[in-house]
Amino acid sequence: MSLCLSSLPLWASVLLIVILPTLLTVGGTLLTRRSFGFERLSLNNEVAGFKFAVLGVVYAVMLGFAVVVVWERFHDAEAAVGDETAAVTALYRTSAGLPAPAAGDVRQHAIAYMKAVIEEDWPALAQGTLAAEPGEALDAVYTAVLAANATTPRDAVLINAVLTDLRDVTEARRTRLRLGAGIVPGVLWVALFGGAVVTLGFTFFFATPSMRAQALMSGMLAAIIFMALFVAVEIDHPFTGPVSVGPEALQLALENFQAKEVK
Repeated sequence: MSLCLSSLPLWASVLLIVILPTLLTVGGTLLTRRSFGFERLSLNNEVAGFKFAVLGVVYAVMLGFAVVVVWERFHDAEAAVGDETAAVTALYRTSAGLPAPAAGDVRQHAIAYMKAVIEEDWPALAQGTLAAEPGEALDAVYTAVLAANATTPRDAVLINAVLTDLRDVTEARRTRLRLGAGIVPGVLWVALFGGAVVTLGFTFFFATPSMRAQALMSGMLAAIIFMALFVAVEIDHPFTGPVSVGPEALQLALENFQAKEVK
């Protein structure tokens, strides 16, 4: 569900997640007030107030926890892209010391890997799928490194250093793919949206002397709840939609590598 919503344009997500539910809450408040009247609903204020306080706290804790976790994982996705860029940059530079022809092969395959990540991995992650090409390109880098013939102790040290960088690339890519699949499980989305409906529906059975003031308060409560849900939905898939982590760091490193190869 969150993948479909986060892939929408920002204005459409705001409309579906924030504006429409808020208007429905205001409409439900007015409809309930007109159906039951102030006198009958006001009888619920004292007893229902205590129950609503408990309900509101429970839901606020659950919603706040979800938003904080999603926000932290979004930053983890940014960090994973940075780590992957740093690792592949170190791999490219360190591999220059390998014996020929392994040095050139590793550098070329590293460039091919970065191209595959940018051109294949990112569009696939945006659709919630995985691309095969980057994995194959990474396998080719491993093959090229392992084909290097260490004839001196220096060569052995360099091969070990390149393999360490390659392991770092693999771990960062694995983290990126894991986070790209989504952070919040489906059952928690059901609880979050279901809890919003229950919490806001509970407000229909209170009554204030001013019906306009009551509708306004219900609308403001709905807006703040659904804005929090909107934030969680938008960044739940860090590589999908208008609010996402882009491949700019990898693109910059790739352009730098390609410029060096031309020289």
